[in-house]
Amino acid sequence: MSDDQPTGRWFIDLKWLEKNNRSFSVLAQGALCPQCREQMEEKKEEMAAADLLANIRDCCSLTPEFITDRSPVLESVFRLFLANGNQPLELEELSKQLAERRGGAPHAASAAVLSRLLGNERYYGLRQVA
Repeated sequence: MSDDQPTGRWFIDLKWLEKNNRSFSVLAQGALCPQCREQMEEKKEEMAAADLLANIRDCCSLTPEFITDRSPVLESVFRLFLANGNQPLELEELSKQLAERRGGAPHAASAAVLSRLLGNERYYGLRQVA
């Protein structure tokens, strides 16, 4: 990997999302499974970020369709962080886990590709750990 590509560990930066008028809640709700989405709509109240992360990690991320080879790569990265409770990951580990979840298509999620995609990402709040 060349020196001009971002390295280090990455995560969903909730503060960046807030600062840039992006709603983590809205983005994360898109990853809820049908049952959890229904439960949330019944409660009619917004879940805290920590509760959403725990709910997605413990339920929604376990469904086979949570991350597939048909999902856009950046959405897959976002969902992978949702699935792991937003624990920071190195590019190599991120690439490995994505390949496993997306059915072993390593070229679409190589560390080099992820580095370029994440370096320009302005939608999901995916940022390097400071």
